[in-house]
Amino acid sequence: MKKFCNLATAFLATFVLGLATGCQDGTAPDAVVQTTPSATAAAEHGHEHGEGEGKHGHGHGAGPHDGTLADWGGGKYHVEFTVSHDKQEATVYVLGSDEKSPSPIKTEKILLSIGDPELQADLLPVPLEGETDGLSSRFVGKHEKLGIVQEYAGTMTAEIEGTPYTGEFKEEAHDHK
Repeated sequence: MKKFCNLATAFLATFVLGLATGCQDGTAPDAVVQTTPSATAAAEHGHEHGEGEGKHGHGHGAGPHDGTLADWGGGKYHVEFTVSHDKQEATVYVLGSDEKSPSPIKTEKILLSIGDPELQADLLPVPLEGETDGLSSRFVGKHEKLGIVQEYAGTMTAEIEGTPYTGEFKEEAHDHK
């Protein structure tokens, strides 16, 4: 009987170990988790993005215009989303790797895409004082749905010198002073 118990225990242990390590219903053993390029790049340069981090929904904190920051190009640029509900207007500021200094770029527009309410708006360059030669670090656009008072989540996309950049953002409620 003791021999049978030892054999049954060994069989059970082998079976459980096989389930834990080998049976994955036909899926690849090392499944790859898909992430956005900005999230991957952000992790590589020390930023953590995710819900509930910081008062603006990510590890960056508030931008210099009290907006929500997103990463472009692994930290090469940061883009700050702000909205004026009264004007039904969004303004995006392109910032450098320090998340504070304006970083003028040459592009025709930034495409703002928001999921709820569903909207897309082209934000056109409105250069800050001193920004010349077709460069701008400020982009502004209007859409009637930006008049809805809520926290927005979406993407900001542009092409700079032939390279596409996309950053995801999510506003979080915070106190305005």
